[in-house]
Amino acid sequence: MDQLVKLVQERVGLSEAQARQAVDTVVGFLKQKLPAPIAGQIDAVLASEGATGSASDALRSGSDRLGGLLGKRDKE
Repeated sequence: MDQLVKLVQERVGLSEAQARQAVDTVVGFLKQKLPAPIAGQIDAVLASEGATGSASDALRSGSDRLGGLLGKRDKE
């Protein structure tokens, strides 16, 4: 999540505390609005952020998992 906070901080020009609060607010909102199994994927994506090397990699791999839950098929 730290990389996502840094990305928001850089792109929007917020302080680290403001960017962290913005990210926490958006993540909390998404987790409340999404069905529980999908909302759980948000935590998985944010937890895997450090393991994959970048926030964009984590979001991409998370969107692939999310697409699988929603029945999305990869293009051949």
